[in-house]
Amino acid sequence: MKRILSVFLIIGLLFSCGTVFGGCDRSLDGKVELTLALREGTYAEVVKECLKDYESEHKVSFQILEYSEEDLHRALAEGDKKHDIDLCMVDGSWVTEFGEHNRLMNLTESGYSLDEDIIPATTTISYYENNLYAVPYFGNVTVLMYNKAAMEDVSCEEDDLDSVAKLIRICDIANEKGRKGFLYRGDTNNNLVVDFLPILLSYGGWVVDEENHPIIDSSEFKEALYYYLQLIKTGEACEKEELISKIDSGEATMAIGWPGWYQPSATSNAYYCSLNGAATVDSARYNANVYGVWTLGISSESKHPTETMELLQYLTDPQVQKKSVDYGGIPCRYSTLNNQEVLEKYPHYQAICDALENGKYRPLIPEWSQFCEILGDEMQLVIDGELSVGECASEAQNKLEVLLGE
Repeated sequence: MKRILSVFLIIGLLFSCGTVFGGCDRSLDGKVELTLALREGTYAEVVKECLKDYESEHKVSFQILEYSEEDLHRALAEGDKKHDIDLCMVDGSWVTEFGEHNRLMNLTESGYSLDEDIIPATTTISYYENNLYAVPYFGNVTVLMYNKAAMEDVSCEEDDLDSVAKLIRICDIANEKGRKGFLYRGDTNNNLVVDFLPILLSYGGWVVDEENHPIIDSSEFKEALYYYLQLIKTGEACEKEELISKIDSGEATMAIGWPGWYQPSATSNAYYCSLNGAATVDSARYNANVYGVWTLGISSESKHPTETMELLQYLTDPQVQKKSVDYGGIPCRYSTLNNQEVLEKYPHYQAICDALENGKYRPLIPEWSQFCEILGDEMQLVIDGELSVGECASEAQNKLEVLLGE
């Protein structure tokens, strides 16, 4: 009888703890299991490498969930019905949306603050209503990615890329030599819009004004879009992996890229530089590198806020972040990006630092994802020849004013 009672007691404990159904706060060895929702690719790989030492030294284990950008946004915005997320990777453009809808823990109220080592320009997107919700982690920012051999074929060096106008000249010559010119991201509306933004900025334009009112129907937007159409005709639309492959192989010449996609070396076929933000050699220069900083935050629904906060502090520690460069990490920290040992090994980090200091954030509005869908639809119609540039600007302006309640 005692044996039967013992069996029932054990079964009862297992079910009450949730071990059978996955709801247990702690595993049988006493470890807390933290669930991490990460952006797939280099971003997730960097975090996983940094976790190896941490897991062995702390009473935690990890469940790593890797998502595409769209799926990650959906999982964090709507909640992942299969998992209770603790730590999450958040694109900077989502912080306002998630702060407004209470999807992230208020880090200011929890006593967390940013230190002065972090590049100040990368911290703006970390706040919502003056409270910190996310910590800059991976310094993604648009760069001009190019094939070295293709540049040599047109007798062009990096210093010659002194204006947007030079890009189309280089790509035209590349076409004559049998290479594709400029590759662009046309696989999603968000990618199409963001691919265009550095060109728009170089023409002195933007998508919203200081009050976040749409300013699509402007001379700057129309001039930039007309130029962009000529530029993309020298190449073709590609998804990320295909784009990287074609630039690296030399099949194509250049593209707007992100450091998180590709880490060049002294002997690699491709390299990149920051855009100088001038439409022509004689034009004014603008900040034309678009921030895509990935941050780390804590889900407001985390079942383990204390342990997750400790993990956040570890992953964002200056020494841990410096070590992450060997895994492909790009900290937003001067102590890493200006470190001579780092630059000797990874000289392209200087270009990344320059771009991070001279960039532009996508509008910090909760409707940004919908904004891109609307604008991207109209831009695609122009690319397909179904709308003129002027019609695109007018149609997008009207629809975006409705979206933003104007």
